[in-house]
Amino acid sequence: MMAMEHESKLKERTASTSSSAPQTPYDMRDANVPIIWVLGGPGCGKGTQCAKIVAKYNFSHFSTGDLLRDEVASGSDKGKELQEMMKQGILVPNDAVLKLLEAAMVKALSGTVGYLIDGYPREPAQGPEFEKFIAPVDIILYFECSNETLVARIMKRASESATVRADDNEETLKTRIATFRENTEKILVQYPSQLRRVNAERAPEDIFADVEKAIDELLAKKGKKA
Repeated sequence: MMAMEHESKLKERTASTSSSAPQTPYDMRDANVPIIWVLGGPGCGKGTQCAKIVAKYNFSHFSTGDLLRDEVASGSDKGKELQEMMKQGILVPNDAVLKLLEAAMVKALSGTVGYLIDGYPREPAQGPEFEKFIAPVDIILYFECSNETLVARIMKRASESATVRADDNEETLKTRIATFRENTEKILVQYPSQLRRVNAERAPEDIFADVEKAIDELLAKKGKKA
């Protein structure tokens, strides 16, 4: 009976979405697995915090950029198609990104406590699309830093790195940060109840204490053990 009900749900969902929408082999809404979006400007330290979350809570950490690069590296037909788009400077369509993200989430489902979606959404329209085609977000961890702190951290990292990125210069950084802030504030205003602002100007351990509080509350709400 449960299998028949689940199949009916999937048929209804497929019928209600356009043919170009990502098709879900498993409805993530039924999984009751916490979903966290992780946002913050370049240099905010979210990579460090994501590593701490994975180590303590056994969450699966996904970056859409990494998923795209992995697909290209796989040599698949889809990877070749994506590589050609990137070579031409064409933005990869969001439905293609969501298909990759969804497939990775389903693959990790049996062995994960929750999902960290790193650096997504990047634009205001992407959040609703994620929630429509995959599942609602539970909380958004937004690591806040001043522009001055972000620039100082990136420039310090660049000076200590053996390879220097072309965009690791002060003027380019200021432009990247301005674009990030403009898009992010438009995203965050859509999710007032899910938003958790974290002061990322502090030491990593102090930041993580706030992160732990937010995640512990979420897990308790979902009926899961920390």
